[in-house]
Amino acid sequence: MAPSLPTTSPATPRLAVVPAPEAGSAHLVGICGAGMKALAELLVGQGWRVSGSDLQEPSPAILAMQRRGLRVHAGHHQNHLADDCDVLVYSPAVRQDNPERLSAEALGIPQLSYTQMLGRLMQERVGVCIAGTHGKSTTTAMTACILRDAGTSPSAVFGAELCNSGTSGWAGDGDFFVAESCEYKRSFLDLAPSHAAILSVEPDHFDCYREVADMEEAFAAFARKVPSSGTLLIKGGCEATQRVIRGTAARLVTFSDQPGFDWWVADLRPTQTGMRFRVFHKGEYLTEISLPLFGTHNVLNALAATAMAHELGVAPAEIRESLAEFAGIRRRFEACGTWRGVMLLDDYAHHPTAVKATLQATRARFGSRRVWCVFQPHQVSRTRALMEEFAASFGDAHEVLMAPVYAARESVSAEPTLASAELARKVAAAGPRARFCPSLDQIVATLEDEARPGDVVITMGAGDINRVHHELARQLRRHRPAG
Repeated sequence: MAPSLPTTSPATPRLAVVPAPEAGSAHLVGICGAGMKALAELLVGQGWRVSGSDLQEPSPAILAMQRRGLRVHAGHHQNHLADDCDVLVYSPAVRQDNPERLSAEALGIPQLSYTQMLGRLMQERVGVCIAGTHGKSTTTAMTACILRDAGTSPSAVFGAELCNSGTSGWAGDGDFFVAESCEYKRSFLDLAPSHAAILSVEPDHFDCYREVADMEEAFAAFARKVPSSGTLLIKGGCEATQRVIRGTAARLVTFSDQPGFDWWVADLRPTQTGMRFRVFHKGEYLTEISLPLFGTHNVLNALAATAMAHELGVAPAEIRESLAEFAGIRRRFEACGTWRGVMLLDDYAHHPTAVKATLQATRARFGSRRVWCVFQPHQVSRTRALMEEFAASFGDAHEVLMAPVYAARESVSAEPTLASAELARKVAAAGPRARFCPSLDQIVATLEDEARPGDVVITMGAGDINRVHHELARQLRRHRPAG
């Protein structure tokens, strides 16, 4: 019999311990994906028996859960699904004709999407949902860590691993359930937010939103899900956000890098290890924060997390101490070591706004050092729709190497090459030296020939562009003298 998943609406925060749904047996199809892996960590922590399957190689976090009893199968096959499974959960990339989903249908096993499962698990908790085009993963992780460090024992799920622990989700026995909430295919509407944040609203998923109005209506529906007893935190000064919050019953709270809003920051100063800034609330100075991350965009992420945590009852000193220890998440301006005297960084940026912000942070951090941006566009539809915006976003790079588009979820032929080559030409016309490289091997060869000690190489994209770092590291190991 399937476990009894909750169906009641969330209450206002009580900071009391609430029971988790009765643990059962769950099979996760696509378990190695970022969100699914986090869900697996949460379910294992709640005492569920978890199995899964994926075409990808298991990550260290998945391997650690295997040592705790999780079973992961390579590839997809109907025999991977146990007869006593209580629920099958599938990632957005898994189609209905997947053999394990067909087997579940034949056996009468309930099937839930990743976000539907999160929504069920969230319904008896105080859902804290972080949405927006940019900064979701970092802000969700910051908020969850602040609440955890303050002793509220939240549950959490977000789409990237913490650099200091490798985890991206955990089970807590407190009321709060903090979740990254993505607008892709309107999936965040499956969640049950008691409180929410909308960090930004920009067109991004062109494979599921044909018009900007469709995307904004999805955000508007998300905003309307927050009850009148809850808080909706929004970026001040964003016209699109102002449109999507019309009709929400929640109490609105604004944040910005400019004065005049409920929460704002001032006196931003770079340090050797990150950023230092002062936080103001309702016009009054609240605290000063030393953040071990670089970039104005991360200051705004930290401000949003600060505002949300404070609204949930966390004291300024606890927020300050937690953020001072926040080491960041994987693939967000992540330092990957050095290679032949070249500094290596990796970032998930795959939207013009994120590319520009990350390169600005790179320039602010490394000054006059030559910056190589190795960019892999993500999806042909996004690249074509935002071609001019992309072309204008690389101004802080000296050299741009453009990989073919990573055509996730798209059936295309020559388009990944044609779109990237066109983008490289437009970037070059806008200023930086930009070249199209038809393969990752050619990118590595170009860096081998032309990168010099003191240069900075930052790879960007939501696909497999970080393989460049792995290849450079492999070559270092190959050429290092024995002993």
